[in-house]
Amino acid sequence: MKRSAIAQVDLSALQHNFQRVKQLAPSSRVMAVIKADAYGHGIVQVAKALQMADAFAVAHINEALCLREAGIKQAIIVLQGFQNPAQLEVMAEQQIQPVIHQHQQLASLQQSKLSGVHVWLKVNTGMGRLGFSLSEAEQVYAVLQNCPALESVSLMSHFANADRLDHPLNQQQIARFQELSTQLKIPSSLCNSAGLVQFPQAHFDWVRPGIMLYGASPIVEKSAAELKLKPVMQLHAPLIAVRHLCAGESVGYGSEFCCPQDMPVGVVSIGYGDGYPRHASQQTPVFINGCRAKLLGRVSMDMLCIDLRNVNDAKVGDDVELWGQHISVDEVASCADTIAYELMCHMAGCRE
Repeated sequence: MKRSAIAQVDLSALQHNFQRVKQLAPSSRVMAVIKADAYGHGIVQVAKALQMADAFAVAHINEALCLREAGIKQAIIVLQGFQNPAQLEVMAEQQIQPVIHQHQQLASLQQSKLSGVHVWLKVNTGMGRLGFSLSEAEQVYAVLQNCPALESVSLMSHFANADRLDHPLNQQQIARFQELSTQLKIPSSLCNSAGLVQFPQAHFDWVRPGIMLYGASPIVEKSAAELKLKPVMQLHAPLIAVRHLCAGESVGYGSEFCCPQDMPVGVVSIGYGDGYPRHASQQTPVFINGCRAKLLGRVSMDMLCIDLRNVNDAKVGDDVELWGQHISVDEVASCADTIAYELMCHMAGCRE
């Protein structure tokens, strides 16, 4: 059943943001990150709209196979790699490139009778999540070079704090990765969206933009508009009621908002059941009839209430923008004490 709330995807804005990546990293190849259903935007339609990308990155094999089944021909990198030899065999058959980050995967490659496999060697330069330690990276690379299954190896790592320009670990990670990349002399990739914007000296051979492709800012200090990015997702829902409440009446569960005066209150057909953040504060903006308004009280499962005191002639059926052209997803995320990534990923069920 179609929901009242609609998340529209502007593929022309997506393509604009890709070109912005190319402007910022003109000498690097682009691995567009489209994991988690392209951050809620639709993995297949995003991949087809980004035919100019050199490669796509996904989280796991099922996403990669979805792309191949849809006819996507570009290189596909699986960031979590393979979990067992059977997955490795499927990846080799479909020309999907796994990331190698732990010794069990390395052993599978050594024992494999496959051929023509391209892998990405992941090293931990400071993220502390996936990746071989720097102390063993050269030894692991030597083992990979001697695996009959392999055709080629590329190198990658991941920033932990690239969104914070002055964090001391950033420069440490860049230096560590640079040293290893120079030693191994293989294609290398370090920068996510934030790193791409903040550290042009660290672009290396490949950049891996994710969140900036979808029009949200990867760094706190600058808005998406300042980075010349366009919003890709437009989230809208209809106004389904206009209530005229008296001073002293409360709104919503917990009665957290009490009307300071007689006032109009709008009810919008969207809530946390649709993916809108339940913990959005009463400072969270929406846009209706050319005006910014704010949430009132708690977000319910399929409704939320808004303050209509400063809105012109609000009536049932009026369109309410939750984020998009007039309200940035980053601003909503800040008001909900979360990040734009999470908000957009939750909207797959509302997508047109």
